[in-house]
Amino acid sequence: MTDKPLKVLHYSPVWLPLTETWLYGQVSHLPAGFENHVVCRSVKNLHQFEVPNIHCLKRESPVGYLLHRALFLAGFREGFSFFDQTAARIRPDLVHSHFGNNGWTVHKAVRRLGVPHVVTFYGQDVSRMPAVNPAWRERYREMFAEEGTFYLCEGHAMAKALAGLGCPPERIRVQHLGVPVETIRYRPRAWTPGAPLKVLIAASFHERKGIPYALEALARLKRELPVEITVIGDAGASEESREEKRKILAMIERTNLGPVTRMLGFQPHEVFWREAYASHIFLSPSITGRDGDTEGGAPVAIIELAASGMPIVSSRHCDIPEIVLDGETGWLADERDVDGLLDCLRQCLAAAPEWESILAAGRRRIESEYDAATQGQRLAGIYRQLVGAGH
Repeated sequence: MTDKPLKVLHYSPVWLPLTETWLYGQVSHLPAGFENHVVCRSVKNLHQFEVPNIHCLKRESPVGYLLHRALFLAGFREGFSFFDQTAARIRPDLVHSHFGNNGWTVHKAVRRLGVPHVVTFYGQDVSRMPAVNPAWRERYREMFAEEGTFYLCEGHAMAKALAGLGCPPERIRVQHLGVPVETIRYRPRAWTPGAPLKVLIAASFHERKGIPYALEALARLKRELPVEITVIGDAGASEESREEKRKILAMIERTNLGPVTRMLGFQPHEVFWREAYASHIFLSPSITGRDGDTEGGAPVAIIELAASGMPIVSSRHCDIPEIVLDGETGWLADERDVDGLLDCLRQCLAAAPEWESILAAGRRRIESEYDAATQGQRLAGIYRQLVGAGH
């Protein structure tokens, strides 16, 4: 292999929603020796997520963008001619598609390029999409048949789910998402019995986030001690999300949590961190939705806040138990188990004198397994292995 940088072409339709900051972390933390290119339909939040070599259809061909959008809305999902044109010009050594459905969109184009294809699954693509639309099961099986394609996922629970869709297990790799640990200030929280317990809930309003269960558990805890709740997040455009917001507001009203709850809506990351450092506990009890929707892996906020020295109370859902070791670095309840959540909160508070050692263990786990720089090196190793095998 020469000293020329390896060219990696990343495909993600939009670069980059605020809910996908971890994707920026993957690209920006690849070590020297790689030349990254991003192909997308449109861009947003570039002031936060600028990377070199962004090839954007909407910027380079507004008419082409409108045509592609019309075809997409008409149900044409496979193929993206702008990707083909850009790839032919760049001649990458490897293509990395982010989200399984996007990998399927370009898998034939990558086969024509004759280079390795890495497809990372992140959540809805491995859970909700195949459950709601069985056509995705067939599409994935078609993609899984491609010999030169390898599949990455956040943890072993998602790897098992991916294999259940027909993906050959020998072509699945667990690649943890990373957060920039060196930029996250470690400040272990402390709480004194008798003081108001400040609890943070931060998530978009979807059923899989389990927010109504978190609120019900806190309403019961409020009978025992003073509680102050901060909720960062809101509903999105979907009816499912708006319905979940109605359930959340109804739970607050029914349990009389309104006087002790601040609903801040969507907020920039700096506000998220300000509220996080002002809170004692992060409560994030994810569940499997009725439509099959799951976290797939785990909420990145859990990784970030564990790194900051914040106690985590969450659930045994998908790959969360790989990040939060129950009883060692945090506390986990079963899904939809309000009694279990309340018990976890009580255990967490009873352990307040030992928080410092528990939180230090949590920080060490994030440093060793979820640091963006470390994960960038590991991802680079996967790229090199696949490119080397193809030469």
